[in-house]
Amino acid sequence: MFEVGRDWRGGGMLAGMDGRDGMRAADSDRAAVADRLRVALDEGRLDLHEYDERLQRAYAARTYADLKALLTDLPPVTPTQRSGLAPTAGPTVSLLGDQLGPASTSGVTARWLAEVWFPYLRVIAIVVTIWAVTSLLSQDLLYFWPAWVAGPWGAVLVVRTVSGMAAKEPQRQAIKRQRRRERRQAKRAIKPDDAPPTP
Repeated sequence: MFEVGRDWRGGGMLAGMDGRDGMRAADSDRAAVADRLRVALDEGRLDLHEYDERLQRAYAARTYADLKALLTDLPPVTPTQRSGLAPTAGPTVSLLGDQLGPASTSGVTARWLAEVWFPYLRVIAIVVTIWAVTSLLSQDLLYFWPAWVAGPWGAVLVVRTVSGMAAKEPQRQAIKRQRRRERRQAKRAIKPDDAPPTP
């Protein structure tokens, strides 16, 4: 989106923003700013209250100008991950971004598939066990009624899986989990400071 060759070095992460401040920011941009704020906290440039406030503003940001305002008083760094704010020669990568490495993508996808299919597999195992036990007790092979549970539900899950994979739902869920984790960590980090001093 910005001038080729501009990155976190030189003019900072949001370099090359002239005339683009009003443009909408992406999730990967917000995640990159949150990552920079975390680095600033680790370096001691922000205290916990400032970090928490800026982190909340970063995730609420709508435009590049909103994000730029959070970093203007921080020096530029060279992070391990980049966002759409700073294009590189290779593909854009966010914290859990739009393009993940093969290992990360497979892990995120496997977790999402487990969340979608595990309840189904557990219920089907239960109903098949009930069918097997009742067949055994009646000493006759009963009609396989669990198919009426497995069939329609399974068809719905197949459609959900295919549409979810096409819409990159696993990556979206991973980004949401990362945001929740960062907010919880920020709140936990703030709590000790809120305690009144002991006399």
